[in-house]
Amino acid sequence: MRQSCGNLLKTEQRSQYFDGRDSKSLGGTEMSKMSFRFYKDHEVRAIWDEEKSQWWFSIVDIVAAITESPNPRKYWSVLKTRLKKAGNELTTRCSQLKMTSADGKRYATDCFAQEDIINLVRVIPSPKTADFLDWFIYSDNTIDGQSKKKAL
Repeated sequence: MRQSCGNLLKTEQRSQYFDGRDSKSLGGTEMSKMSFRFYKDHEVRAIWDEEKSQWWFSIVDIVAAITESPNPRKYWSVLKTRLKKAGNELTTRCSQLKMTSADGKRYATDCFAQEDIINLVRVIPSPKTADFLDWFIYSDNTIDGQSKKKAL
């Protein structure tokens, strides 16, 4: 059971992250790996969903990387409101997951799965969207693409 953005997760199941810190999981879904990826010196946090075998990505990190907004949280908040008013259902697939922030503390962070990130990036007006999508999707020639091929 996923909680939508704006609703905090209410679950008592726990899992261990790679660094050994205790964390809450998402509705019975074990979140066991955290990844830090870099797009042109911008950190993009991701967390692995064991049950669905997919990565969830921090929306605010992606907004910061694409827009270079001085306040990416506010940018995402305004964009989310506009998408809801326009009847775009993208925001209904948003989940809040606990991620470690720059201050070392863990906060509930709005996240999307990979296909939703692709849709989000397409609605953000920025000249960097095409370049970001090329980086995000990975080709078979990148290191991540090679790893993905070996894992399959």
